[in-house]
Amino acid sequence: MTDIVSKRYWYFLISGLIIITGLIAMGISMLRFGSPVRLSIDFTGGAFMELAFEQPVMPAEVRQVFVEHGYGDTLVQTTLDAKTVLIRSKELEEGEKAKIQADLTARFGPLTELRFDQVGPTVGREVTRSATMAITAAAVVIMSFIIFAWRKVPNALRYGICATAATLHDVLVTMGAFSIFGLVLGWEADALFLTAMLTVTGYSVQDTIVVFDRIRENIPKRRGEPYELIVNRSLLETIHRSLATQLNAIFILIAILFFGGATIRQFIATLLIGLISGTYSSIFTAVPLLVVWEKGEWRNLFRRLSRG
Repeated sequence: MTDIVSKRYWYFLISGLIIITGLIAMGISMLRFGSPVRLSIDFTGGAFMELAFEQPVMPAEVRQVFVEHGYGDTLVQTTLDAKTVLIRSKELEEGEKAKIQADLTARFGPLTELRFDQVGPTVGREVTRSATMAITAAAVVIMSFIIFAWRKVPNALRYGICATAATLHDVLVTMGAFSIFGLVLGWEADALFLTAMLTVTGYSVQDTIVVFDRIRENIPKRRGEPYELIVNRSLLETIHRSLATQLNAIFILIAILFFGGATIRQFIATLLIGLISGTYSSIFTAVPLLVVWEKGEWRNLFRRLSRG
């Protein structure tokens, strides 16, 4: 029988290295942008404009028009055809949008406004507060549900805390990856990022529950067997189903990532990272944590992590 659980400290080391890398990126992001991930106008307030020209344009030249109107912190990006530009600026004052677009038309020819969003800073603060409350509430509800559902199993609290720890693992991995992409590729967290994080929070725990449920079934059937052996057996009995289910979803997300268009690419990438992390954490984090707790190995765990 393949022994997955015995290599638990290697899994913890891999998770620790990934999370620490993400935390470093979030720290750098805090210094540069004042937040763990680079925030879009959904959180900070400001304007977003998507314009299509009839000829290719240079982002620096388009930005210069905004600078001349007093919007020096404007960011301009072109899409693959070089004729469409994505513009992010601070909130535009009344009438400024028409003046800027008139100047752009005079310099670069006719344009078409494909999208324009303007969000005030008050909405941004509300979105930020709602995001924090939603993820915290989701974690508390998930832990409470597992403790209640596993109340007839010895130490039900451990199952709830280990599932919550795995969820926190996935949130940190996903946020860390997004923070890195924000520093390297300029990705910005918007309302879709919040949606992706909430989806990851809910999705990551479902696979963990499948394994926990099999452990709950096997404990009375396998009386006399070491707890570690029961847990490993439960993992092997469910791992094929878990991987088949998760890989199907991962393949679909990869297809959407490549062919779904630029507007949802960050959203799909965030979901994909969270889903991969959730698949990993349900097998290699949540369940091994149960064994560590059952065997009282916390001291050894922290000692090995400090060595790693």
